[in-house]
Amino acid sequence: MRIGVFGGTFDPPHIGHLLLASDAREALRLDRLIFVPAATQPFKVHAPPVAPAGDRLEMVRLAVADDANYVVDDTEIGRKGLSFTVDTLEHLSKRNPGAQLFLLLGEDTLAGIDGWRNPERIRELATLAVMRRSGFERSPVAVMADSVTSVSTRRVDVSSTEIRERLRAGKSIKGFVPESVERFIEARGLYR
Repeated sequence: MRIGVFGGTFDPPHIGHLLLASDAREALRLDRLIFVPAATQPFKVHAPPVAPAGDRLEMVRLAVADDANYVVDDTEIGRKGLSFTVDTLEHLSKRNPGAQLFLLLGEDTLAGIDGWRNPERIRELATLAVMRRSGFERSPVAVMADSVTSVSTRRVDVSSTEIRERLRAGKSIKGFVPESVERFIEARGLYR
């Protein structure tokens, strides 16, 4: 079984996250893609998430609810404290024995992976799948190194930061997030 692991703050999850997941699933021929919302990321300790962990977890669940190929794992939020990728991959590896794990990363994230906790073990547990934004040009997966694979993804200019700013300014986020997430944000009064 081929399983993608997509971690992040998801504050909030948006259409760009879903399109990236779809591109990864197709390009890497994934049987399943696991979204892993972080409790607190080690490199973002001084810029914690805006929405509470439970709300971010629920928004991710709502965002992927209509796709049976997507699963949401609450390991990092349930663990509390800092979210270390190596711990999550150890956990997922034990829960999915024999599966080939692919850790989805942005190009900027890959550049700093050697500063993460136990990067050698991360590379042993998962193939690093670097999501490279391209225009509309679609290219096949290209192997870069033994433990790193490059995946071409479409360019989507939307960010969680922009969505939060729009909400604070009283602007619409229709089309930026799934409708279920938009309704949840409105009902909870998030990002105001």
